[in-house]
Amino acid sequence: MLLFAGGVVTSVTDLAPTRTFASGESVTVSVDPAEKPGVYIASDTQVTYNCSISGQAKLAKTTGSQKVTAGGAEWEQFLVINAPAKGDYQLTCTNQEQAAVRYGVGRDAFSAVGGITGGLAALFLIPGAGLLIAIGGTITVLVRRSAARKRLAVSG
Repeated sequence: MLLFAGGVVTSVTDLAPTRTFASGESVTVSVDPAEKPGVYIASDTQVTYNCSISGQAKLAKTTGSQKVTAGGAEWEQFLVINAPAKGDYQLTCTNQEQAAVRYGVGRDAFSAVGGITGGLAALFLIPGAGLLIAIGGTITVLVRRSAARKRLAVSG
């Protein structure tokens, strides 16, 4: 049970933005396409945003709503970064409204599926393996006892 919970908690904390910035601020983001980076927003009000990224990287809207709470803020993923290669890219996000808005870069919410799947596997596979070992040991003991009884009956 602890391994399951650990897998889920680790996955969720891995999603939280590791780099945050304010509206209009340009930040250098190290992007590794294998880590599936996402762009998050934390705002108390709905805002109209505009984000851009340098180089050959592209920003794509996410489908659905993926939210994660970390550091006292609720972050909602709204973009994914599709980069052709690992490297540093300049990311800038702005909003038109005068509101307290923070942007951040973290892992794509769908990448959490791996951690949750690993946690589920630990929840079921480890006890299942223990049960199979116990059954195997019981069968071995029963077969050896039966063989010992037959030998005693034949010799006796």
